[in-house]
Amino acid sequence: MTTKITRINPEHLHATPGYHHITVVGAGRTAYLAGQCPLDRDGTLVGPGDLGAQIDQVVANALAALTAVAAMPEQVVRSVIYVVSAETSVLGDAWRQLTVSPLAPAFTSASTLLGVAQLGYTGQLIEVDLTAALATPA
Repeated sequence: MTTKITRINPEHLHATPGYHHITVVGAGRTAYLAGQCPLDRDGTLVGPGDLGAQIDQVVANALAALTAVAAMPEQVVRSVIYVVSAETSVLGDAWRQLTVSPLAPAFTSASTLLGVAQLGYTGQLIEVDLTAALATPA
C-alpha cells in the first residue's frame, strides 16, 4: 500500500520554481512546509536589508501556508530558522521577534536557529521551515 502524498501551492503565496510550499503525508497526517521566504505573493523580496520587515513577511507567509492545511501554529512540531548572520545578537533578535509574533506558538516545539552565509534570493535575510501535525479527518 502506498502512502498518499498531496502537494499544495496556496494561491495566497508566490509561485515557486518547481517545489511546493506544503507536502501533506496521509500516514500520520503531517504537513511539511517549504522554507517560507520574505517574498510577497508576486514573488518580490520584501524589506531588502531589513530583517524585521522580512520576519513579518515570513510570519505572514507561514500563517497562510498553515491555514491552507487547516493547521494552527500550535500544531507545528518542528521549526528550522535560517538567518544570514554570524552575529549571535542578530540571531537572538530574530528569535525574539518570531517568538512574540502571531506565529509564536510554532516555536515552542523542537526548533533550530542557524546563522548562515547566504539564502536563495539576493537580499534574503531569513527563512523559516516548519513541520506540522495535522488533525486526523473524521
